[in-house]
Amino acid sequence: MKTTLPTVRRNFSNFLISSLLFLIIFFITGYPLPCNAKTSATDFPFNPGEKLTFNLKWCFIPAGEAVLKVLPIENISGIKAYHFVLTVKTNQFFDAIYKIRDKIDSYTDIDMTRSILYKKRQTGRKNKRDVVVSFNWDKNEAQYSNFGRKRKPVSLLPGSFDPLSIFYYSRTCDFKEKFILQRPVTDGKKSIIGSGEVIKRETIKLKNGKFDTYLLQPEIKDLSGVFRKSINATIKIWITADKRKIPVRIKSKVVVGSFVGELVAAEGIAK
Repeated sequence: MKTTLPTVRRNFSNFLISSLLFLIIFFITGYPLPCNAKTSATDFPFNPGEKLTFNLKWCFIPAGEAVLKVLPIENISGIKAYHFVLTVKTNQFFDAIYKIRDKIDSYTDIDMTRSILYKKRQTGRKNKRDVVVSFNWDKNEAQYSNFGRKRKPVSLLPGSFDPLSIFYYSRTCDFKEKFILQRPVTDGKKSIIGSGEVIKRETIKLKNGKFDTYLLQPEIKDLSGVFRKSINATIKIWITADKRKIPVRIKSKVVVGSFVGELVAAEGIAK
C-alpha cells in the first residue's frame, strides 16, 4: 500500500494515540487475574508524584511528547482513589499535519482492584471528544458518554480496569520470560479479554543509558483502525526488569510507518 500525505493525515492521530496506549497499556490486558498483585498501597511500585516523559517519533521524525503522571489520592463518590493521567501532544512540525492535544484521566480504588472512573478529552483536532466512562459495580456495568450523549451500558468482567489504569496494575505483577499476561479491560464501548507475552530479558541502550528490561509483545487481534488494516503489524515494549517496571522504549510498525517512544525523564520514582 502506497503511503501518501493524505493517508498519513487520516491515520496519524489514531496511530499515535493507539500506539502509545496499547504499547504502554494493552499488552497487560486479559482475564483471569494472572499475577501476584500487591494488596497494600505501601507495596506498590509507584506513588503520587511519579512522572514519566516520553519523546515520540514517527519514521525517525520527532513527532511529540507523552507524559504519564500519578496525581495525589482523591475521593471519588466516597471512595479513596488513585488518579492517573496521560497527556499526548504533537510538536510544531506535526501540528501542521495533525495537531493532537489529548488527556486521559483514570481513577481506581486505593487497593488497585478495579476502575472507578475514566475520562478522555481530545481538543487538538477536528474530531473532538469529551468522553466519560462511569463504572457501576453494583450493576456490573460501564456507562460510556461523549459530550453527555450516552451509549448502551456494557457488562463488566470482575476486576475490570480501563485502558490507562491497567498499565499501573500490571506493574504489580511478577514478570519472567515466557510469562503470559492477562486481565479484563473496557473503554466503556466494549469489554475485551486480551493477552501478551514476555518474550525475553534484554539489555538495551538508549540516549540516557543502559537498561535491564523485559521485552513484551501484545496480542493485537482486537485492535482496530490502522493496526487492523496493516499486514504483519507489530507492537513491542521494553519495561525495566526491577520492582518499578517502568516502560523505557515502545515500538510499532504499521502501514503508515513506524512509531517509537523512548523514556527521557523519570521523576518522583518510588524507592
